[in-house]
Amino acid sequence: MPLRGKAGLIVFLGALLLSSGLACGPGRGFGKRRHPKKLTPLAYKQFIPNVAEKTLGASGRYEGKISRTSERFKELTPNYNPDIIFKDEENTGADRLMTQRCKDKLNALAISVMNQWPGVKLRVTEGWDEDGHHSEESLHYEGRAVDITTSDRDRSKYGMLARLAVEAGFDWVYYESKAHIHCSVKAENSVAAKSGGCFPGSAQVNLEQGGTKLVKDLSPGDRVLAADVQGRLLYSEFLAFLDQEEPPMHKLFYVIETQWPRTRLLLTAAHLLFVAPPQNHSQPRPIFASRVQPGQRVYVLGQGEQALLQAAVVQRVSLQEDASGAYAPLTAQGTILINQVLASCYAVIEEHSWAHWAFAPFRVAHALLATLHPSGLSSPVLFAAAAADDAPAGVHWYSRLLYRIGRWVLDSEMMHPLGMAS
Repeated sequence: MPLRGKAGLIVFLGALLLSSGLACGPGRGFGKRRHPKKLTPLAYKQFIPNVAEKTLGASGRYEGKISRTSERFKELTPNYNPDIIFKDEENTGADRLMTQRCKDKLNALAISVMNQWPGVKLRVTEGWDEDGHHSEESLHYEGRAVDITTSDRDRSKYGMLARLAVEAGFDWVYYESKAHIHCSVKAENSVAAKSGGCFPGSAQVNLEQGGTKLVKDLSPGDRVLAADVQGRLLYSEFLAFLDQEEPPMHKLFYVIETQWPRTRLLLTAAHLLFVAPPQNHSQPRPIFASRVQPGQRVYVLGQGEQALLQAAVVQRVSLQEDASGAYAPLTAQGTILINQVLASCYAVIEEHSWAHWAFAPFRVAHALLATLHPSGLSSPVLFAAAAADDAPAGVHWYSRLLYRIGRWVLDSEMMHPLGMAS
């Protein structure tokens, strides 16, 4: 295999492992500091991480300009945080519009700024750009970048401001100019995004013994309705939550609605949902929830005694905030019917089969322990999703392990790229 191909494969596998173990996000991301550390200001023209902005290790590739009339405009949300000053020189409110991930990081940074310098606020000089004032393929056109200063415009603070932005979780921070700091984030559904896929706690699953159960109430050993790769219905064992965030956790979900049969499913942007292919192929196709469009067909549970999956036309796609928590259930099959709609258990990368492969060791360990402990209750360590000092509450230990492996692979490739080897 050519070196360039090997490098690409390593980066892909790193991203796969990274994404397979991620939490529901967006949020601060993985890795809470165990002990406070002294913050070092960035130097002029320094950027963190030390890779190009639109690469996998930073904010990721450019995905296209968003205009007010485009379908993707719904991806932007206004930021009315009173602790942030928006310059808004265009007087259109454009600087307040940004992706949810960018909004989360900016709000976190605003708190850090006030803690660092009492009486000083964060100031945004540039946000979403709809007028073409930035360079070609600028992330400002997608609402994924902001240029920032402090409210007092004290340039001696900007190096530390950049460091605070790094600590707040921006995916790329650049001390670009003496007059401002440039920050950007990954796309909501990016393969490199530190966010995964979840359902609200109010979502329902079908049980083998009959009836339904809220997803938040699932327990290891429950057998829930799922489907194989050919779309055939079967019951599959619920193994664990890859992540669980209890109410009153607020999260933004995509709402996928069909008219006949009438269904309504909420799931996060980067979660995989199966849609019928454009032509009459036999197998469902997994895509991100954020990419589902009205007119496409998703697979829903049909009516009648011999219920089968049937393709139902998506009538409406919208956004909704929900406070019933966020849950990422994993079944042995890797699929699950949620609110009668077939979905993958995986997220972030549009490769359901690869993600399922990444969890193969976990499924094997589960099967072995189930043989040794038929009750399923004497091996809680395998299923536990308890928090640790270096991960958010609720993230499963196996997910954290995949994340660390993926992060190590990606970091190793960036430090020693095979494509540059002699």
